[in-house]
Amino acid sequence: MARKEIIATCEGDTIRLIVHWHGGDHTQVEFEKVRTGQHRYITDRDIVDTVRALARIEPDARIAAILNKNQRRTAHGQPWTATRVSSLRNRHAIAVYRDGERHARGEHSVAEVAGILGVGSTAVLRLIRLKRLPATQACANAPWVVRAADLEHFVGARHVRTTLDTP
Repeated sequence: MARKEIIATCEGDTIRLIVHWHGGDHTQVEFEKVRTGQHRYITDRDIVDTVRALARIEPDARIAAILNKNQRRTAHGQPWTATRVSSLRNRHAIAVYRDGERHARGEHSVAEVAGILGVGSTAVLRLIRLKRLPATQACANAPWVVRAADLEHFVGARHVRTTLDTP
């Protein structure tokens, strides 16, 4: 069907289009104006927040892999690369990951906790899943982080043997 006319109105930050079609039908579309100095290709705020959290525990290449595994794309719909993560970090003043930074904050990976407890990584993941060992994760498919204080409390409370034996 061909259009007969388009009426455009602007009210504040909203643009409204009314399309009059041959045959008498009408279609109305509303959208926000693009603000001065902005464009339509803006990275979702939750992706920026996720990168901010992941940058404290992972290098750019691993962050890109995690975002891609979660099927997240750039504002242009492209898969993430280390270079694209680095560019996003620079635009949003997010510091790059430094080796040893996690340890300085008193945080352990699952593999490190497994070594400390003398068990396998799957046993540690089970403790986390059962909420017997507190841990955080920046997003799905991101590494779990266990605070040293939580691990010390867990070990000090002598939960290791009884928790691992519990179905």
